[in-house]
Amino acid sequence: MTSPSSKQSVGVALVTGASSGIGEAIALELNRIGFTTYAAARRVGLMAGLKDAGIRALSLDLSDSLSIHDCISTIQRESGGVDVLVNNAGYGLFGSIEEVALEEARYQLQVNLFGLAEITKLVLPEMRSRRKGKIVNISSVGGVAASPYGGWYHASKFAVEALSSSLRQELFPFGVDVVIVRPGAIRSGWRDVAGESLIRNSGGGPYAKAVQAMYSKFMSPDFEKMVTDPNAIAKVVGEAVTDPRPKAVYTAPRLARNIIRINKLLGSERLRDAFGRRFLGLPTKM
Repeated sequence: MTSPSSKQSVGVALVTGASSGIGEAIALELNRIGFTTYAAARRVGLMAGLKDAGIRALSLDLSDSLSIHDCISTIQRESGGVDVLVNNAGYGLFGSIEEVALEEARYQLQVNLFGLAEITKLVLPEMRSRRKGKIVNISSVGGVAASPYGGWYHASKFAVEALSSSLRQELFPFGVDVVIVRPGAIRSGWRDVAGESLIRNSGGGPYAKAVQAMYSKFMSPDFEKMVTDPNAIAKVVGEAVTDPRPKAVYTAPRLARNIIRINKLLGSERLRDAFGRRFLGLPTKM
């Protein structure tokens, strides 16, 4: 593929949700490795630092099919196509299932799942024909272990896990790799958005006692100590896209691996529920 810049490129990469946090760190890492890197997000104005690093910033709204098609068409026109797609864009909608409006829930699934699927479908024909390519889907420990008051977020990430697993098996005969990355608590704007929706949707209703306790835990200094720099995930993605035989699933950092390990060791759903209530400081009765 040709590159719009003069540097020698190892391929063309697109990172969605790249205006901050994990996405921004991944875009910088792939650019450092040598990819001609495109960073896409709704808030293009926040990507000045990426532009200064030589990264091409594109507008992308995963709730808008025209925006998705325009993003891929621009890359195809400028660079011939996408060798590595990192589906990072997403957010956390929190609140009780009873109280979260279905309109909000549908938007959560549109951004975290259907938008991811649509942009993936657009890059697949070229990857299959070249028998080469990598798709990295950023899931979460919340894609394998669900907490209360995050049902719609967890539903979207559980679905991303299933979609990725099926897609990996379908694309194996064509030499295209599909990788799942499961971050734990990462320093980004995700927690603020999730916390705001938690309080907005359920901070004053019948679930308020538990929700206020959960919010306090989310925002506590103790929780902050568990939060990791997004570069930890960027390095994992960099390793995955440069490995000729990447693993199907990467979990990082160590805390995330420990959460999944504990979840498996607990054995039963009742034990997992009890552990989660204790960790979050939730009441057993309201």
